[in-house]
Amino acid sequence: MNLDFAARRQNLIAQLPAGSVALIASGAEQIRNRDVDFPFRAESDFLYLTGFTEPDCVLVLIHQSVLEGSEYANGCHQAWLFLRPKDPLQETWQGRRLGVEAAPQTLAINQAWSIDELDDIAPKFLSQAHQVYFSFGQLKDWSVKLADWLNGLKAQVRKGVAVPTGLCDLDSVLHEQRLIKSAQEIELMRQAAQISVQGHIAAMRATRPGAYEYQVQSALEHAFKMAGSERVAFNTIAAAGDNACILHYTENNAPLKDGDLILLDAGAEWQGYAGDISHTFPINGRFSPAQKQLYELVLAAQQAAIAAVKPGNVYDAMHQASSRVITAGLVQLGILQGEVETLVKDEAYKRFFMHGTGHWLGLDVHDVGRYKIDGQWRTLKPGMVVTIEPGLYIPLDAEGVDAQWRGIGIRIEDDVLVTQSGHEVLTLGLPRRVEEIEQWMQQR
Repeated sequence: MNLDFAARRQNLIAQLPAGSVALIASGAEQIRNRDVDFPFRAESDFLYLTGFTEPDCVLVLIHQSVLEGSEYANGCHQAWLFLRPKDPLQETWQGRRLGVEAAPQTLAINQAWSIDELDDIAPKFLSQAHQVYFSFGQLKDWSVKLADWLNGLKAQVRKGVAVPTGLCDLDSVLHEQRLIKSAQEIELMRQAAQISVQGHIAAMRATRPGAYEYQVQSALEHAFKMAGSERVAFNTIAAAGDNACILHYTENNAPLKDGDLILLDAGAEWQGYAGDISHTFPINGRFSPAQKQLYELVLAAQQAAIAAVKPGNVYDAMHQASSRVITAGLVQLGILQGEVETLVKDEAYKRFFMHGTGHWLGLDVHDVGRYKIDGQWRTLKPGMVVTIEPGLYIPLDAEGVDAQWRGIGIRIEDDVLVTQSGHEVLTLGLPRRVEEIEQWMQQR
């Protein structure tokens, strides 16, 4: 799909004040152990603005006012890229590189240089800038370089060299831009969501007593790759039995026991965009009475939260809807005692439902964008994508809880797009109701 990265860059720099320069890095490869690197994945901000996936790159966006009077002035904002040069020896060992010469035309960049030239060239454009924007989330990575560049400029003040006076957080602008997805991004997210569905279906086929969590994980991730996904969007959670009460369980090495549930939380990445699904179902294909009651409660909470996804509603409306359903259901089952309104106000449900009902989704599985504006929950707008994922977690050692409920962890999660008229569930296709799940498992 042809995404207009140049338009994204122009939109971003146009939002910055005159005299601005923005710095965005792709990131560096990281050592896993000794001579082995972790698989590299470009930083999402860099990927969003370039579509380029090589490490050791820096994108520089320059407001047209900075270049006035220079040889690069053309009346337009500029995008410069510093990247790894071609190197036959390194490419023989490590893989092909785009190179400096091909970068401008391939990536629609104004200028390209070797990353080795960044320290020499950066002071030249910074001396004409008033503000330098970069992600404060990467302050540790930028601090040494910026200190060297700015101190070098300060040493030349007597020669008339200027120094930027403002260091600004680019996240406040760029992440708000990323929050609203374009039509092209939404289509990529639909594909990520549906590949994720295929993986969860494959995992259901592989689930049976005596198998291991990692075997279910393997079936799920195999289906992702066979459908064209290069990688998972995050570390897969395959949690059987009481392991499901550990929210970010990733050991995935326990056997599947007859009579337990398994909770899967996994998503495929498609062209950088994440899918994210949680699915809980019985290992032997049949819910016990207690499992069924808790599962149906979580499903009702999820449906209530999804119904709250529409333009004009505040973000927190989804959590308010789900937590109210969860609380009322726990009272009805005797797990909580008291008046529902009081329990909701006191957040008594947090003992068993301790996380939020969802999060933004996009290039990152926990995607960027503020949840509150000036201390108030923000309003949902078309183009936003959220996950809806209520859950219940009652560990084996839960004090004061009847034994029938203990050792059960349930989470149900779908990816939901805010549309002009309401919402669209991107992850349709999994059996969700108890009867559907049991029928599907029996007919595998």
